[in-house]
Formats: sequence, C-alpha cells, structure tokens
Amino acid sequence: MTSSDLWDADTAARYDAESPEMFAPEVLDPTVAFLADLAGDGRALEFAIGTGRVAIPLADKGVDVVGIELSAPMVEQLHAKRPELPVTVGDMATTVVPGEFSLVYLVFNTIGNLRTQAEQVECFRNAARHLAPGGRFVIELGLPSIRRMPPGQVAAPFDLSPEHVGFDTYDLSTQAGISHHYTREADGSFRYGIHNFRYIWPAECDLMAQLAGLEFESRAADWAGAPFTGDSESHVSVWRKPESY
Repeated sequence: MTSSDLWDADTAARYDAESPEMFAPEVLDPTVAFLADLAGDGRALEFAIGTGRVAIPLADKGVDVVGIELSAPMVEQLHAKRPELPVTVGDMATTVVPGEFSLVYLVFNTIGNLRTQAEQVECFRNAARHLAPGGRFVIELGLPSIRRMPPGQVAAPFDLSPEHVGFDTYDLSTQAGISHHYTREADGSFRYGIHNFRYIWPAECDLMAQLAGLEFESRAADWAGAPFTGDSESHVSVWRKPESY
C-alpha cells in the first residue's frame, strides 16, 4: 500500500486547467528538450505520468514513452488526449513494467507524493531496476521554503493570486508537509483542498541514489541548466546507472 494521496475523478478532470503555468512554452519546452536529449534513441519511463503534460510532447519528439500512474482517473484524462500511450496503473515505488529504459524520470515534485523515506528509497531502487546500464534517472524537485519562515511562523505561502491562494505547512521532525489550496470557483466561492507530501533535501536524494546503486551525474537549478546554489528553490538532478551494474 502506497502512502500517496490518490487523485479522484473530479480532481483529475480539472487538473490541467488548474495548472496552466506548467504548460507554458517557457516551462515545458526546456523540460522536454532536456529529457529528449537524455533519452536519445532509447525508451523513456515516466513515474507518476499524470495526465501526460510532459510525456505527450516528449513522445511527439519521437521518444518511445511509457508511464506508471497511481490514479486511474488521471490515466483516463491522459488517454482522452493520447489513447495509444502505454500506462500501467500502480505505484512508482514497486510497479514494474517490461523492458529496459535509457531514461526514467519524475517531474513537478512527484517523488514527494511518497510520504515515507522508505518508499522514496524504493522509488530510486525501482528506477534503477528499470534502467539499462548507462541509463539515467532524473527528478525535478522543489526545496522547502523553511528558510523564509521566521521563528514561530507555521506556514510559507507559495502562491497568491485572485484565483488561488496556496501555502505549505511543515513538520520539521518528520519532513512531512501539507500544501493548502484555496481556489476560486466560478460563483465566487472558494474550494479548499490539501496535498500531503514528504520533502527531501538534495543530499538525501544523493544518498537514496547510492543505496540504489546509482551514481551522481549533475544538478542544476532548473531545466535550462541554471547553476544550483544555496539560494536555489528547486533542482533538476541526474543519476546514472553504471555500465557494470
């Protein structure tokens, strides 16, 4: 049993519409170009493929993409757009699909959906299990906004707009977090929803990769390759499966 929140049919139906900024060319184009370059002539596997925001344009570049997704309603939304794209319903820590891949990837903080350290370690191991020797595992992951919180503050805002207010609360003892969303409806009322996650520091990711037999290759602040520094709010990290694995 996975600890991930499960996206239901209502959430899946409005998922794309509520994240329009993630479909903007300045966000999506560098992501797809980065992944296509790593995949090369090989196959790519997306963990938590969702509604296909990244997988569909990656497939349009000629990459053979398959996916794993916990939420069947999210897969239904993907298949309404691209019915031939293969997706297995299951959790990304244990589900196995046939074949070897030159690329396994996770985007948009989705490894945090696994809310225990043990499951996150198994996710790295599952990536290594699917990779051909020399293949890469890539994650995109935000860093918690803890540094912006003065003593006594319990929440950090991440979005403030007329249509949406969002803030995160953290349990520093367990690295558990909750994203709180207040979204304006068409009638002017607000809908409240939450998303549970576990945040991971970059160094912890590197240790998880080592436990899975993967070697660190690179880390940047974004898909365009901006340098990762102590002030970065996110990272795109790459680990490689050794040829002799």
